[in-house]
Amino acid sequence: MTSSRQDNKQAGFFRKIFSLVNTTVKFIRSAINLLILVFIITIIAGLFADNVKPLPEQAFLRLQPSGTLVEQLTYVEPLAHILSQGSEYPTETLLADLVEALKGAKDDPRITGLVLELDLLSGGGISKLQTLGTAIQDFKESGKPVIAVANNYTQEQYFLASFADEIHLNPMGSVILSGYGSYRPFFKDALDKLKINFHVFRVGDYKDAVEPFMRNEMSAASKAQTSLWLNELWQAYTLGVESNRELSALSIDNYVSNMSHNLQLAGGSAAQLALRHGLVDHLSPPPAMRKRLESMAGSNAESDNYRQVGVQEYLFHQSLQLGEPPSENKIALIIAKGTIYDGARPEGEIGSKSFGELLAKVRKNKDIRALVLRIDSPGGSAFASEVMRREIQQIQQSGIPVVVSMGSLAASGGYWIAAGADQIWASPTTITGSIGVFGVVPTFEKSLATLGIYSDGIGTSPLADIYHLDRAMSPQAQQLIQLGVNNIYQQFLDLVAKGRDSTSGNIHAIAQGRVWTGRKAKELGLVDELGSLDDAIAAAAELAELEDYELINIEPTLDFQQQLLKQFAQNIQHTAQSLGFNSLQTSSLAPVLNQYAQRIFEQSHLGEQAPGHLYLQCWQCRVD
Repeated sequence: MTSSRQDNKQAGFFRKIFSLVNTTVKFIRSAINLLILVFIITIIAGLFADNVKPLPEQAFLRLQPSGTLVEQLTYVEPLAHILSQGSEYPTETLLADLVEALKGAKDDPRITGLVLELDLLSGGGISKLQTLGTAIQDFKESGKPVIAVANNYTQEQYFLASFADEIHLNPMGSVILSGYGSYRPFFKDALDKLKINFHVFRVGDYKDAVEPFMRNEMSAASKAQTSLWLNELWQAYTLGVESNRELSALSIDNYVSNMSHNLQLAGGSAAQLALRHGLVDHLSPPPAMRKRLESMAGSNAESDNYRQVGVQEYLFHQSLQLGEPPSENKIALIIAKGTIYDGARPEGEIGSKSFGELLAKVRKNKDIRALVLRIDSPGGSAFASEVMRREIQQIQQSGIPVVVSMGSLAASGGYWIAAGADQIWASPTTITGSIGVFGVVPTFEKSLATLGIYSDGIGTSPLADIYHLDRAMSPQAQQLIQLGVNNIYQQFLDLVAKGRDSTSGNIHAIAQGRVWTGRKAKELGLVDELGSLDDAIAAAAELAELEDYELINIEPTLDFQQQLLKQFAQNIQHTAQSLGFNSLQTSSLAPVLNQYAQRIFEQSHLGEQAPGHLYLQCWQCRVD
């Protein structure tokens, strides 16, 4: 070895050493900074730890959902969660929290009633509203009063309000009911003017997600199938409200369909219209609402309001109580919410890799006797869906029964991963099916030609330019893609047929992209039973022959830093709520710590994209 080569080797060795030292120093510095921040937060929280207020001896439980009702909260960095405490109302509300609070409050002597404050709720779908409504109805069986108050009621807000004993509406407000609809923009003329050539590949006349690129209006087939499930959802809504409010049949349809005429009879007052039609009980300005609640729940001199306990505060106190000893038999619950992607994804989305890690936890835990998979997904990647289905199959092969519980939506790729379960449960208003495949590839050769831009060249085969979107797609390429779509569709039919103990021909007859409600899907054999998540859990216990069991949530594993900060985020939230901190007080931390938080948490949790993979998604499963 020459002297020069030996010197270079030694220099490379020392560079590696110094690089390792530098990395270690940076890590230690970051760890120290993090520990300092955590220490400061601990001091702040500790100053008030002994002053956490106990629950009042008598108070109303205050249900104030904000944003969208969800099965799983979208992942937020723990420190970002700390900084946002009280700064604004959450954009998501976890449905399970509301249901759990209502279950506990039903027989809790400290909770004397329930208030539904619904102004901040933006939606969540009829299926989730029915789940929460059932929990409210169960709470009412205790004999405790339920009061709904709002300045205005949107359609989804009002469905929940209809479960109340009393509904109060601001005299300047309204009850806005409009029915359900599904509307999309159509682009064919625009694409023709722009000279964009969309090549559409699909199997199934009802897989209508591609129609906006092919037409200027809905096809007859699309209108027919969409009308069926929209009308069924609307019927569930109207029957539910009319039953809750003891209204005559078709009252809600009359209210909506003759809105202009009825409003004229009410002198133009939307509030009077709602009162005359029995949708509300009282027109109450805010002071009158508050006075009514104080007369029932008692007054709180400190806040000049009625005595009330929020959901998160109540759950925090409930968590401090000693529960029943854990059972050796576990039933695992995994939430699969959001679009399906390849790779790892944060909560609120479904990634094949991260989902596989959750299933690995199930396989490794010898105490788990059954798995319940709660699906709320429009679908996504066909490749990822198949990876996940095979992972579920491995769970079953290990002797663990798998029960799927469908939320508001379990369609296309969402149904793909459910098809092989031992049992499939859905609510009557679940949207499912959409067993079909499509692909869309735009090319811009005509658009570019109008600008005087052309593509030319030579390749070794007719497929050499298949990925060049500035060139016309060759017949061979079109045939290749269509054959791929046909193959995926056949695989879809086969796996559904096997899972549902049917034939591919029978499944094809009810597939072709059709969308079904849970009620209709049960009639067609696509689901086994209609019921709630609790019903599905009970079914899993029966399959596993368990009389005594404990339900455990299987969630992503956080690293040490994330776990630490998540715990502190929860502690600060609970402490702030118990101390009665308002939004101005809690948000004052944000300007001070925001830049520091950004430096600590710079990583993205978007996961890996998979170009070229086929995505199966139910784009038409949208309700307005």
